[in-house]
Amino acid sequence: MSEPLSASRARALLEAHGVRPRKRWGQNFLIDRNVLEKIVQTAGLLPEDRALEIGPGLGALTALLAERCAHVTAVEIDRLLEPVLRQTLADCRNVSLIFADFLELSLPTLLSEAFGDSPGVVVANIPYYITTPILERLFENKARIRQIVLLVQQEFAERVAATPGSKEYSALTVFAQYHARAEITGRVSRSVFLPPPEVSSAILRLSPVLPGTLALRDEARFFQIVRAAFGQRRKTLLNALAGGQIGLDRAEAEALLRRAGISPERRGETLSPEEFARLSEA
Repeated sequence: MSEPLSASRARALLEAHGVRPRKRWGQNFLIDRNVLEKIVQTAGLLPEDRALEIGPGLGALTALLAERCAHVTAVEIDRLLEPVLRQTLADCRNVSLIFADFLELSLPTLLSEAFGDSPGVVVANIPYYITTPILERLFENKARIRQIVLLVQQEFAERVAATPGSKEYSALTVFAQYHARAEITGRVSRSVFLPPPEVSSAILRLSPVLPGTLALRDEARFFQIVRAAFGQRRKTLLNALAGGQIGLDRAEAEALLRRAGISPERRGETLSPEEFARLSEA
């Protein structure tokens, strides 16, 4: 776009096309040029890169991505935004728009169409309620993705980037940090969105690692142990692992923990991903 998408211009666009932000799809449109620049900077785009954007909204981020890389494929669920996007992206010849629910698309097919033969970059400003399923789908296809940059609810970003022992540390943390290196690159005020959301946001960078950040013989067993340890946070690891989904009795669980060099009295939220891996391998 020739000019930044200010709050007044965004309102005028929506009014001109008879569109209102829809709460059920978590539509909070980003209207701050500095934050947009920060997101693009975090993505580390090269001129030859191809990008996939989930939820372009009014196209402010899309246009900026298009300036910095070879091609942008943008997937938007709200068909009512099509005339707005056609207007704001009229000068962007390297943008392809797809109007569909990202979660219902064949992601391998979409990534092949968006990126061609080389890994690409995924950028998204997404609502909290679908962040986890989107992340799961991206990690399932991480071999095709070089970088993931998400503008998400701050609480979610802090959970993903948390350290062992913190209140934010969870099974989601271990899952994400197994698949990628995670970093919060900026925090974003509610005031830079139209309409303002109820919570603050953060820019989260995820750099996928193949096959994962830990050496594992059995990924499924690793995540089974992680889920069991966090499923009952107040319990000690001994009590969390004895019985239930792991299928160990108390003596077997204690022997397993001792063999891994982990105290049976510790709780799951104190274990690092590396310790969970050691437990899984034991």
